[in-house]
Amino acid sequence: MEQASALTTLGYLCAALLIAGCGYSFAGRSEAFPNDIRTVYIEPFINQTRNVGLEKELTSALRSEFYRRGQLRVVDTLDQADGIVAGVVRSFDSHVASVNRYDEVLQYETAMVVDASLRRREPNEIIWRTQGTRLTDISGGSRAAVVTSSSEFKTRTLDASDVRRLTDIQLTETENRAVRGQLVERFARELHQRLMEMF
Repeated sequence: MEQASALTTLGYLCAALLIAGCGYSFAGRSEAFPNDIRTVYIEPFINQTRNVGLEKELTSALRSEFYRRGQLRVVDTLDQADGIVAGVVRSFDSHVASVNRYDEVLQYETAMVVDASLRRREPNEIIWRTQGTRLTDISGGSRAAVVTSSSEFKTRTLDASDVRRLTDIQLTETENRAVRGQLVERFARELHQRLMEMF
């Protein structure tokens, strides 16, 4: 019994040494990330699209993601920040992805393209930048195209009875609003991860 316990302890020790040796970090923060950046200010994003309010949704989602992750403290004013996150929503477009044999739209593809950067406040210098980050999502364009039993559908606010009641146009508008929210949330998660990893 004592021998088994000693082997278990030795196993844990070896695993800990391997993890430490390979540079793995439980904090989710890359070694390349500057140690002097502890507080961050999220500037309101610039919106170059026709989608009113998209920049506010994206800024809010990004602030929430930083708060939730807790690796950097989000501050409310520039003068409190070590680093500043800024960005531009370059485009947000939907186009027909598929039609049926009667040329009725079955699916739309929505794509959002964003630029973002992290800069040090003092001295004013860019530490990290991503340009043309593109996220896409597919949504149903008709009731016939919606698979109400899919896991993706179940994450949305509609249920099967809603789909039956809505016209195709109402469904498309509802789906497009849901897709916009999902793309904003996905972008906030991806941007935070890429920034912390300096990727």
